[in-house]
Amino acid sequence: MLGAPTDAAEVDKNAADLAKLLDVYEAHLAAGNKYLAGDAFTLADANHMSYLFMLTKSPKADLVASRPHVKAWWEEISARPAWAKTVASIPLPPAV
Repeated sequence: MLGAPTDAAEVDKNAADLAKLLDVYEAHLAAGNKYLAGDAFTLADANHMSYLFMLTKSPKADLVASRPHVKAWWEEISARPAWAKTVASIPLPPAV
């Protein structure tokens, strides 16, 4: 994404590990939890925002998009006004 060489094997290994974690989040959110720590937005959610932002801009974005509850959670937390201001200041390379 930033122009450096990519180690595809390492990406795939980390994607598999992340998929397991996102499956846990999917089950937790599907059980009726609005956020990771319950019904209120907390640091548990905020801590994930920069990572999920970059993930959703990558070829592995389906890790989020394929999990409906994780996707809905991401769409809600990333719609927060403070996050919109933050994202506007992140220098990203042009989309390919």
